Parts: sequence; structure tokens; C-alpha cells
Amino acid sequence: MARATPATHDELLTAAARRFAVTGYKGTSLQDIAREVGCSKATVLYHFATKDTLLCELMAPAIAVLEQLDARLADLTGAEAQRVAAEGFVDLAVRFRREIALLRGEFPDLLQQPAFAHIQQISERLIAAFAGFSDRPPARIAALVVLAGIAETCGEFLDIPDEELRPALLAVAHRALEPTT
Repeated sequence: MARATPATHDELLTAAARRFAVTGYKGTSLQDIAREVGCSKATVLYHFATKDTLLCELMAPAIAVLEQLDARLADLTGAEAQRVAAEGFVDLAVRFRREIALLRGEFPDLLQQPAFAHIQQISERLIAAFAGFSDRPPARIAALVVLAGIAETCGEFLDIPDEELRPALLAVAHRALEPTT
């Protein structure tokens, strides 16, 4: 049943986020989003050319913060890079945990999309910073485990307040990461 007024851009984004969280990105169609808002698929397509376009807009704020973190890390080394990476990524993950939650399990597939291709390189640089730019396998392994663990934890524990989640994540990161000199 269609509503008398057309869906707004923000209503569609909100509905898409809800649908992606419930059935995943792949499992959600534009028709599902339209049905949730109470409009036609044509209305969705008026606002967003494709489902990919909708996802890109939904993720744009988080990606912008990730790109800013990547830029801040560019000239850092060792312990300073490790500290900035941990604090910056924890802040990003806590702030955008709802977006992280809706992409859980689909992140590797999404990296194959052209709009998200650069995220793989940023992730690799972030892991290197978490390792303090060490080539030692234990440092690199710890870095990946911490990075993935932060994202997974933020996606899982949506009910924990930010002021409790952030310090807990930073404490775990500091314990798990290999100290650098």
C-alpha cells in the first residue's frame, strides 16, 4: 500500500539500514526497501540509481572518517602510529557501530565493489600502523586480530554505552598489541 506522500531520501536511507541489518546487503532488494517505507521501487530509484549507490551514501560518513584516520597515520611511525591507529579506529568503530553491524559478514564481498576498492588499501595501512610498522609476524598477527576484533565487537554490542565500550576496547588493544620502540 503506497503512501500519499513520496518517501524522502533520509527515510529510504533509514529503511535500507534496517533491512541490511536484518537480511544483509545481498539479501535486501530495492523492492524490500520501498515496501518498508511504503513507496514504489520507482521512488527508491528516483533517489538512488542503484542499491550500490544507496549503500555508498549510507557508508560515506564512516568512510570519510576512515580516510581522515589514514591521512593522520601517513607520517607517523612506531609507537605513535600504533597509538593513533588504535585510538582513531576505536573512535570510528564506536561512532559508526550501527553501520558496522549491518555489514557484518559481508565486508569481504563489499570490498570487491569499485566504490569500496580503496578501503582494502586503507585497511592494510591501518593494520601496519597497529603493528607499529613492524614486519615481525607476531606484531602483524596481533594487529589484524585487534582490528577485526574491534569491528566485530562494535557490531555485536550495540547495547553497551559508548563511554563503557571505548575504554574497554582501548584496554584490550593496548594489552594485545606488541609494544614498539
